[in-house]
Parts: sequence; structure tokens; C-alpha cells
Amino acid sequence: MKQEEKYKFRRYCKNYPKLFYREKERLKKILPNDSKIEHIGSTAVSGLGGKGIIDIIISAPKKDTQKYKRKLQKSGYFLNLGGGNRNRIFFEKDYKCGKIVRRVHLHLVKNNSEESKKPIIIRDYMRKNKQISKEYEKIKKIAVKLAKGEGKKYREYKKNFLDKLYKKALKSLK
Repeated sequence: MKQEEKYKFRRYCKNYPKLFYREKERLKKILPNDSKIEHIGSTAVSGLGGKGIIDIIISAPKKDTQKYKRKLQKSGYFLNLGGGNRNRIFFEKDYKCGKIVRRVHLHLVKNNSEESKKPIIIRDYMRKNKQISKEYEKIKKIAVKLAKGEGKKYREYKKNFLDKLYKKALKSLK
């Protein structure tokens, strides 16, 4: 997928959940049966527009993260060293769907880490609070325009909103 296509705002597509489940089935054939595989990001929130990338978080026992990493690489997922951090191993894979290229992002994290919980808590909060997801959609639209294809700028623009949202979502769980 070309950089300019990746950083293009798209309306929500009702096929996103189906694309996630299709990918989850592929992953279940690669990873151990007890793997936790969750749909996160904007495609996991009905009605929320975004880049149209299917984001998936995979939680693994700390001792098994390197084993998972090797299995994913052997199965054709591209390890993107620039997309991860010390708490998250990041992969991507593109699929041709007719004329469209669909991208999947995998986020491999340790079980029960903040990195594993945060995106799910944010996702669940936005699913319950449509007004918040609409505010986030506006932020994402601006981020796409300002970033001009630069992932770091895109993420930085959204960071403050997401950090505040996470704190708000955590408070709602208490």
C-alpha cells in the first residue's frame, strides 16, 4: 500500500468486522489456541471513520512473545521495526481485494500489560459513547491532512486526545 493511500481518511465500512474475523481465523491457525486476538482501532468502532486499516492486538505470555514473533514472520507478516516500541512488536500485511489493497496491522504485546489493555478500554468506551467517537473522527480527519503521509505526525496529533480519553475511560470503569 502506497504511503499516500495509507494516510487517506475513509468512511466506516460495514465489512470491517468481517475482515477482522477473516484475519482472526488465519491467526488462529498460526498461533496457540489460547491466544487473545482482539479487533482494535477505528475499524473496531461502528461508524468511526479512519484509515480503513484492520488493527489487531495479540496478547501473549511474556515468555512466548519471541516465539509468536517468529511464527508471524514465517506466515508472511512484515515486522515493521519503526512502528513498534519496547512494549509492542508491530507487523503489517497487505491483501489485494479486487482493485483495493487492504492493510492489516498486528500489535503483539505481553498479556495483562497496559499496552494490551489500553486500546481495548478505549475501543469499548468509544463503542458506548458515539459522541466521543465522532469527536475522535474529527481529530483523525485533521491528523490525516496535517500529517501528509507521515505516520509519526499522524500519531502525535491524535496522542493528546487519546491520552485524555483513556483516563476518562478508566474512570468510567471504577
